[in-house]
Amino acid sequence: MPILRTLARDFQFVFPLTDNGQERFHWFVLTLKAILVPITVSRTSNLLRAIETLFGVRIAQWRYYTFMASVKLPWDGVWEALWRAIPSPLVAGRLLLGLDDSINPKTGKKIFACQRTFDHAAKTNQTHWPWAQTIVTVGLLMPIHGRWSCVPLAFAFYLRRKSLRSACIRVRGKAVVFRSKFAQAVELIGRLGGVFTEAPILVVADSWFGNNGLFKPLRERLGRRVDLLSRLRVNAALYAIPEPLNGRPGRPRKYGERLGNAADLAAAMREQAKTYTVHVYGALREVEAAERIVMLKTLRCRVRVVWVYRRTQWVALVTTDLDLSVEQIVEYYAARWKIEAGFREIKQEIGSAHTQTRNPDAVTNHLHFCMAATTITWIYAAHLNQAPIRRYASENTTEYAFADVRRSLARHIAKEGFGIDCQDLGKPDHNPLISTVMRLVA
Repeated sequence: MPILRTLARDFQFVFPLTDNGQERFHWFVLTLKAILVPITVSRTSNLLRAIETLFGVRIAQWRYYTFMASVKLPWDGVWEALWRAIPSPLVAGRLLLGLDDSINPKTGKKIFACQRTFDHAAKTNQTHWPWAQTIVTVGLLMPIHGRWSCVPLAFAFYLRRKSLRSACIRVRGKAVVFRSKFAQAVELIGRLGGVFTEAPILVVADSWFGNNGLFKPLRERLGRRVDLLSRLRVNAALYAIPEPLNGRPGRPRKYGERLGNAADLAAAMREQAKTYTVHVYGALREVEAAERIVMLKTLRCRVRVVWVYRRTQWVALVTTDLDLSVEQIVEYYAARWKIEAGFREIKQEIGSAHTQTRNPDAVTNHLHFCMAATTITWIYAAHLNQAPIRRYASENTTEYAFADVRRSLARHIAKEGFGIDCQDLGKPDHNPLISTVMRLVA
C-alpha cells in the first residue's frame, strides 16, 4: 500500500535537508513506527527500547530524550501533510468537524498543563476534581468502510485563568497567556479552514459549545461557509420567525412572538412527529422526530430544531445549516460520540495517558506523536480495499475496531516498513522480530 510511503515522503520534505534535520526526520519516523506497533505503551523509555529491539537502531538515551523535547519538530507542516492525505474528507459536501474537550489525569505535580479540573463523568469512587490536563480537540467525522470514525486533526492545552494566576507557567521563557476554550477552538478550526479553503464546514459539538461564544467568532473568521450543529438546552427560549412589515413604518423585528422554551415545544410538537430511518450507532434504526425553523437568541439567527423522541425522554438538536434534513441532523450528531471513542483510542490504546514527561515541549511533542499515530491509523484504514475483520466479534458488535486497524497496520510495517529506510546502514527496513512479537501478543 503506497500511502505510508507517500506520508513518509511528505514528512521528509517538511524537515530541513541538513544532516541534523534528516536525522531528526529518521528518528521521527522511527518513533511513529514504535507507537503504531501495538506491543508497549507509549512512554518515552519504552519507545527507545522498541526502536532498538524491533528496528535495530541504537540511540543514546540522552540524545533521544533531547529529541522528544525538541523545539525543532515541524508539527505544523506534519499536520498539514496529514490533513491533505485524508481521502474523501467531505460528507455530503461538508467537512464535519467534531469539537470537544477531555481530561488526561496525571500523578506528578510538575507536569505541564496540569491543574485541578472538574470531571463531570467521575464515578462514585473517583474524585470530581482530579489533577489532570484539559485538552481541546478537533477531529474529522467521516464514515470509513461503513462505520463512523473520528480522525484527530488538532488540539490545544487549556489552562484556567485561576491556574495561571496562582502560578506563572512559562514555555520557552514566555508566560502562558489565558485563552478561553472558545478562542482555542476558533484558532484550531480556522487553521483547518485555511487548508480546506472551499469546503463548507459543519462543527458538531455538545451544548457547552453550542452558543454564540463559538459561532460568532467562527463566522467572523471563516464567513458563512461555517455552520454549527449542537444539542439544545431544555430551557433555551425559542421565538417565531418575525413577520414582514408590509409597508408599515418602523424597524423590522428581529424576533417574532415567544414560543416557549425547548421543553415546552417538545410536548407541543409530539403530535407532529414522524418516523425516520436513520443510520445511528452502527445500525439502521427507526427514529421518531419533529422539526421546526425558529429564531434562537443564543445564536441570533434562524435555526432548525429537531426534537428526537424516545419512550419517556426526548432530545432537542439545533443547527444553523437550514439545508440539512432531519435524518442528517440526527445521524451527524449521533456520530459526534465517536470523538469520545477517539479520546479513549489516544489515551488508552495509543498510550498518551501513560507518559510521565514534564517539560512543556516534551509533553506537547508526545501528544502530537500520539495523535499523529492515531490519524495515520485511520488514513491507513481509509485506503484499505476492505475493512479488517473484527477480532472479538459478537452478535451485537460486528464492526471492526480501531485495534483491528492498528494490528493490520503493524503487520504492514513488519513486512514493508514505513516506506523510508530509517535503519542503520546495512540493515533491512523491516525486522521479522515484529511479526514474532505480534504473534505472541495476539
